[in-house]
Amino acid sequence: MQALEQTDRVVYWGTGRRKSATARVRLVPGTGQLTINGKPGDLYLQFNPDYIAGAKAPLETLGLEAEYDILVNTQGGGLTGQADSIRLGVARALCQLDPENRKPLKVEGYLTRDPRAKERRKYGLRKARKAPQYSKR
Repeated sequence: MQALEQTDRVVYWGTGRRKSATARVRLVPGTGQLTINGKPGDLYLQFNPDYIAGAKAPLETLGLEAEYDILVNTQGGGLTGQADSIRLGVARALCQLDPENRKPLKVEGYLTRDPRAKERRKYGLRKARKAPQYSKR
């Protein structure tokens, strides 16, 4: 997470993860557009309002939704995991932008990484906890 200056514009980085999804987020001064893997964010997130609002939520909390463009490279997992990882990455980038942003984002829970992950499969079972059908006779 570092700020880089490229031709007079500052770029703020943040990395978010959830389950097996990873998102590398860049905040660039702009008009509030969301671009994910080179596609418009609405199209990539299949016009799902929960995913779109969740990805932009940290900016809306601070009232900066129209001041920064969000550029994302994401991979792994599904759309839910990717949307949540984008939210964490945006929140971390906003903390880098100004350390004063940390407190309101922390209160909203945007800086907490969701630790839940798929449980490993155990031998003798079909999945992590599903056992073969029991037959008495």
